[in-house]
Amino acid sequence: MKDLKYYLDKAKDESFAIGSFNFSNLETLQAITEASIETHSPVIVAVSESALKYMDNYVVGLAKCAKENNPNLFLHLDHGKSFEVCKKAIDYGFDSVMIDGSHLDFEGNIALTKSVCEIAHQKGILVEGELGQIKGIEDNVSASDHHFTNPEQAKEFVEKTGVDTLAISIGTSHGVYKSNANKLRFDILEKIQEKIPHTPLVLHGASSVGKQQIQQFEQSGGILEKAGGIADAELQKAAQQTHIAKVNCDTDLRLALTSEIRCFLNQNPDKFDPRQYLALARENVKKVVVEKMKNILNSKQKIGC
Repeated sequence: MKDLKYYLDKAKDESFAIGSFNFSNLETLQAITEASIETHSPVIVAVSESALKYMDNYVVGLAKCAKENNPNLFLHLDHGKSFEVCKKAIDYGFDSVMIDGSHLDFEGNIALTKSVCEIAHQKGILVEGELGQIKGIEDNVSASDHHFTNPEQAKEFVEKTGVDTLAISIGTSHGVYKSNANKLRFDILEKIQEKIPHTPLVLHGASSVGKQQIQQFEQSGGILEKAGGIADAELQKAAQQTHIAKVNCDTDLRLALTSEIRCFLNQNPDKFDPRQYLALARENVKKVVVEKMKNILNSKQKIGC
């Protein structure tokens, strides 16, 4: 059985990216797992710090069940803001953890990230660091502006911390209201690749928030004013033509889940069995994930090859 490091290195070198999809309930996890099996794609299921607080150690049980169905599925902590929360995930047996020290100064970020690497690597757990800040709001992550990753600092950061992967800021945004005009800074990405050619890179805030998703949400009674995301063509280029090995997606899945639930309840006011609308919502999320694996990430048929 291949481990996460194998797939990350393979993705970096072979023109695809592994999808890292956030979940905070059973149905979303089921949808991601089934999409991975259907497309033969390796996949990362991620929980944010707030989702970990919401589900606590239930996360471990859910992930264990998912892994039994799909051994090419890996559990990841997304945006851990402290040593303590990362240690909690490490003790739970996560496959990888992200320590997000991007809110600190450069030296502070290095020190915090290195401390997490030291304890994680003792247990064979991978560590993702972040350099630069991504604009937007999602869960406990918030930044009012972009701070693009400095390629020179990226080299020093990786060398001093020992991180396995590096999340970079090149113009993506967290949340449903992205404000980068759908353009990524591939010039910055190219320079980062030159400085750290052996490090798999990570793209956060990579939801498309497409017109069809927005329309479905609004038709079901939701309100999304001035919502927007990253153009599919930009994400395809990042996943299939660069060293981006992991692409994070959360917002698109939330929209798919909530839109379907809203639609069902609006059309069936006499229904109250959660399994009825959650099953439909699960299928809608699965469609989104399958589409991304096939057409954006190019991760289909990459399991075990």
